[in-house]
Amino acid sequence: MARFRRTALAAALTIVTAALSTAVALPAPASAALPTAAVALGDSFISGEGAGAYTPVVDVNGVAQGFPGWTAPNNNAFFCHRSANASLNQANLPGIQNRFNLACSGGQPHDIANASQARANGRTVASQLNQLRAVAQTQDIDLVLVGLGSNNSSFTFGSVAEKCANRFIADAWTGWWEFWAYLGGPVEQKPCTDADLATAAQLSAATAETTAAVRQLLTTLDQVDADGQHRIVFQDYTNPLPMDLNPTFHTEDGRDDTRDKFRDLGAERYAAGCPIHRASLMPGHRFSQGLGTIVKSTRDTLAAEFPAADLVYLNVQRAFDGARLCESSNSPTGALATPIRLQDSPNGTFVTSLSGKDKIAIQRIANTCVSYFQTCQESWHPNATGHQVLGQCLSGAAATSARAVACVRASNGTISVS
Repeated sequence: MARFRRTALAAALTIVTAALSTAVALPAPASAALPTAAVALGDSFISGEGAGAYTPVVDVNGVAQGFPGWTAPNNNAFFCHRSANASLNQANLPGIQNRFNLACSGGQPHDIANASQARANGRTVASQLNQLRAVAQTQDIDLVLVGLGSNNSSFTFGSVAEKCANRFIADAWTGWWEFWAYLGGPVEQKPCTDADLATAAQLSAATAETTAAVRQLLTTLDQVDADGQHRIVFQDYTNPLPMDLNPTFHTEDGRDDTRDKFRDLGAERYAAGCPIHRASLMPGHRFSQGLGTIVKSTRDTLAAEFPAADLVYLNVQRAFDGARLCESSNSPTGALATPIRLQDSPNGTFVTSLSGKDKIAIQRIANTCVSYFQTCQESWHPNATGHQVLGQCLSGAAATSARAVACVRASNGTISVS
């Protein structure tokens, strides 16, 4: 009888407990909040190209690739050149616990949703969205820095820079009656024009391509971000060269860059980091402005499509004012960008002077860049100090209540974001 009462009591308690748990949902155990993170995606101006201190990069096979040597294929994941000195790592970002640089030098809109190696000259890394999904598994993504537009299926920053620099070198060392060519083919001996850099049709196509890629990014973030709260900063590009060169670099030995052959001037400008015709400078700045238009148009289009999204356009086109290559007479000292630097064979030693070299030697040096692009890919990118400045720009964009801000360097070197 006692046993029956105990059994009946246990049954009654089970029924009461079940009823209570049905009537009032019992609270689930609280899960630990994920650490907050900032993530960088895009191309070389975001990855940290030019800033040195490059870290290993995990390839599509899950293998961390360190520096593979100068003669390794340029598609090696390491040559994404993710720098410890990149702007993401130098920015002051209160509340952010961890930072992840997923950008890749040479990155194109294609690489956002697709493995980079699936296109010509792509690197052996997974799509940036797949890398982002992996980060989101353990992090609460609160800030995303995006830099896209300078490379696309129509043109790339590297090809534009290569074209204008090679034209200057060919003009400086070769007479109009002489044929100049390198592995990339014949080289014209005249300044670059706007159409040589990017046509209106190419800029339009690049805008559509960039917008489509970032649309996929926004959609993915909405799916994977832990709390759905994140700011996306759209950074554009700063030109490494000034509107005009310092007068020190206008002439040498009584020759300017509008006459036939000017080797001493060519060597002087190369040493200073700016082997370029003066007449190419303004087309270059209009090209940079065109890249800015790509980025701003992408931001504005997607802001209309994603009205709840926190999207900020960061204009950095004046972030290097007064500290561009050949803007002062002691260039490249004090400049915020890396000079053009080549190697005479992939040996790790940069050629800092072309003085006294004939056109055959210079042709050989130029061909090293063509055959082993990693030997010259840092050229005309922000250096470590330049990325520090861009980090200040990012700090301002991360904290602003505005939807678009400009980062400007004053004559005394101070940086303002407004």
